[in-house]
Amino acid sequence: MCADPRAPDAAERLRLKPRNSESGFVDGAWWPRSRDLTTEVPELATALNGRNGPVWRVAFQPSAWAGTVRELIFHGRLVKLEGIDSQNVHVVHVTGGNMYRLTLLVIPPEADPVAAERVLVAASGQNSVACPEALLDEFGARPAPENALARWESEGGHGDTAGTGA
Repeated sequence: MCADPRAPDAAERLRLKPRNSESGFVDGAWWPRSRDLTTEVPELATALNGRNGPVWRVAFQPSAWAGTVRELIFHGRLVKLEGIDSQNVHVVHVTGGNMYRLTLLVIPPEADPVAAERVLVAASGQNSVACPEALLDEFGARPAPENALARWESEGGHGDTAGTGA
């Protein structure tokens, strides 16, 4: 099976703010191909190597990813994968060999390519200070049920799971 010539490569799926940028919620955005962090981290680590040094830690919200291991070996180096329940589901924190931590907005893998590209550009803009949810919503990069129900529940709402209507 041939690769889709229109499919973006790793460099096109990661965009970082210039080094002299305004601080904000994120340092850039990443559009992984799947929710399998074990499969995605090697490509991310390769793309970040020049900016962040060798990646040694990726912190993530466990509910946002398929089950994962706690560590993996990539290019002969240990990379720790640390699930943190209190972390925003729309970001990963990547720490490199130079101890510099990048906070990346994670664009859902299933996002429309046009919406994903717009989020990549906006999140990596020099003066971007928008929060992850605002960036994803502005360009329609979150699935519709996540936009409404998940936001409502994250703000204290509770779905009627018992069917009682109460």
